[in-house]
Amino acid sequence: MGSVKYLIPIWVGILVYTLFSIIRGPVGLSAYNQLNREHDKLSENMESLKRINKELEITKDALMYDKETIAMYARDLGYSRSNERFIRIVGLEGIRKPQGEAGQILTAVKPQYISDITIKIVAFSIGAGLFLCMWLPDFLENRQNRRRTRKTSRLHPEGP
Repeated sequence: MGSVKYLIPIWVGILVYTLFSIIRGPVGLSAYNQLNREHDKLSENMESLKRINKELEITKDALMYDKETIAMYARDLGYSRSNERFIRIVGLEGIRKPQGEAGQILTAVKPQYISDITIKIVAFSIGAGLFLCMWLPDFLENRQNRRRTRKTSRLHPEGP
C-alpha cells in the first residue's frame, strides 16, 4: 500500500481536469449552453428577417402591378392627380408614416470558458498538493526513524 497510495494524487488530478473540462472547458457544457442560446437568438432574428422580407416582397409586388397602391404611396409623398386638391395643415408636414423596419443587427458573442491551460494548472496544483499532504507525514516519520536508528547505533556500537 505504501507506493500505491502515491497514485491517488495522479488520479485525483486527472479527475479534476476531466470534470473542469466537461463543465467549464472550451468545449464543455457551459460553453455549449451559451452557444445554444446564441443559436436561438440568431434563429429568432432570421425568422423576423424572413417576415420582414415577405412583407417587403408583397409591397414590391403591389407597387409593380397595382395602380391604386402606387397612387396611395404618391399621395403620401404629396403628389396628386390633376383633378384632386389637397388641404395642407401648417405644422404637420414633418409627420410622416414610418418606413418599413429593416430588422436588427445581431452579432454572436463568444462563449465564456476557462482555458485549457488554466484547467491543467489547477488540476496539477491539486494533485501536487495532495501528493505533498500524503508524502510529508511519511517523510517526517522516516526521518524520525533514521534519527532513532543513529542514536541507538551510537549507544551500542558494534565491534569486536
